[in-house]
Amino acid sequence: MLVVPECDQLPVAEARGGDPEAWDALFKRYQLPLYVYVFELVHDEQASLDLVQESFISAVRHIGSLREDAKFGSWLFGIAHQKCVQRWRKENRQAAIFDEIAGDAPEFEEDPSQLLIRREQEEEFMKAVNQLPLPQRSALLLHFVEDFSLEEIAGIMEVSVGTVKSRLHYAKRALKALLSRGGET
Repeated sequence: MLVVPECDQLPVAEARGGDPEAWDALFKRYQLPLYVYVFELVHDEQASLDLVQESFISAVRHIGSLREDAKFGSWLFGIAHQKCVQRWRKENRQAAIFDEIAGDAPEFEEDPSQLLIRREQEEEFMKAVNQLPLPQRSALLLHFVEDFSLEEIAGIMEVSVGTVKSRLHYAKRALKALLSRGGET
């Protein structure tokens, strides 16, 4: 699980002052986790790279609106989330269903048959996740993959904590149903 812990030593104040080295440090810190999250939503490598770049450009432009430096990570994920929603709306998609998973799982020294079974299970699970509506999929990925709290997810998605809980509940229920049917809709 990829975790994005907040760090007291992030150079957010320096970045606000326009220090390019501070922005470089923030970019290096958040580039990969942000890309993974965006890719899980859009399933397009080039679009994901573009959205991450656009998110950082927006962050540079609007860093003055960030009230708490310690919340930089969730603020940045919120920007990326909104960029994904804008893209989704622009393409007029109600729900996206994709066949491919984000990538291969890391290989461990284990029995090849067990590795194959595990990969098939992961693929089946990710196919089910990808069948969820974007709001449910986003909440699920932010909570279980990126390890954000319900309050942080509410801020990122610009909804209430109750809405986040509801989306997680219905996402888990839908996943259970999809997996029990073998991932078929």
